Amino acid sequence: MPLGYIAKRLFHLLLIMFGVSVLVFLMLRMIPGDPARLLLGEFASPEELVRLRSQMGLNQPYVVQYGIYLKNILHGDLGNSLRNGAPVASEIGVRLPATLELAVAAMLIASVLGIAAGVVSAARQYSVFDYGSMFMALVGVSMPIFWLGLMLIYLLSVMFPIMPMMGRIGMGSEPDVVTGLMLVDTLLSGEFGDFLDALHHLVLPSFTLSTIPMAIIARITRSAMLEVLNKDYVRTARAKGMSEAVVILRHALRNAFLPIVTVLGLNLGLLLGGAVLTETIFSWPGLGRYVVDSLMARDYAAVQGCILIFAALMAVINLMVDLVYGLLDPRIRVHA
Repeated sequence: MPLGYIAKRLFHLLLIMFGVSVLVFLMLRMIPGDPARLLLGEFASPEELVRLRSQMGLNQPYVVQYGIYLKNILHGDLGNSLRNGAPVASEIGVRLPATLELAVAAMLIASVLGIAAGVVSAARQYSVFDYGSMFMALVGVSMPIFWLGLMLIYLLSVMFPIMPMMGRIGMGSEPDVVTGLMLVDTLLSGEFGDFLDALHHLVLPSFTLSTIPMAIIARITRSAMLEVLNKDYVRTARAKGMSEAVVILRHALRNAFLPIVTVLGLNLGLLLGGAVLTETIFSWPGLGRYVVDSLMARDYAAVQGCILIFAALMAVINLMVDLVYGLLDPRIRVHA
């Protein structure tokens, strides 16, 4: 992939981040409610409200407020939370690894099962498996995550208590924080039992979060594979006497992977920013719940910081998808 193309994409990323910061800054201040009154309570005197607004900089014009905010961002300062005064960057740093771990685990489940179901459905078109898997994909897309999560908790944690219903690890099993990723930290600590416990806690929330992207990936994979299986080079490969597995995996799947990669990248970004319900249901201490709590409290700095992080992750994922395009299709490298 040419370096000029990568540099151009990085420049676009900076423009996107600037646009996101402006939109979030303005939209948050259009929400009804006064952060100063929320902090001081409804019985606060007008003098106290004026003093707190002045301390928070809320009495200045929006242009001045945004200029100060942008300058702080360029210095790596996302501001302090209005609720507890803690630096937003440190609050995000504590919670982001939990969301990353949940989203990546859900994406792995969705990718493996979704691609496998789509490939087999395309290879056995109009079979019982094809109809069954596509019906289940339709159910997966239509099923609300909050309902599925509650039903799985009731079934596997209450009726048949074989899975934990909340948290990232059992009580009293906190490993030393190195990366913030519970699975990695338990392995680095040499506690294999804690690793299995953390993996056990991850199963239900990650499977719940994976259902919708799994269904989408399965349907897109099936459509892409059906289009490729009718190509001349696939028929030529079969005419040469290659096994069906080699034809499907080496020739068909690789050429059908471009739309699949697009869906994988898009859904990973959506999982990072859309795990609020799953984190709430399973008491998962991630960034989604932090955003909701901050939004309800009109915590401008916290919400702005979280959305900027989500936007940056989404932009980086899109850049990685573009780079993968070049690896899968040399024509993209030539024209980039």
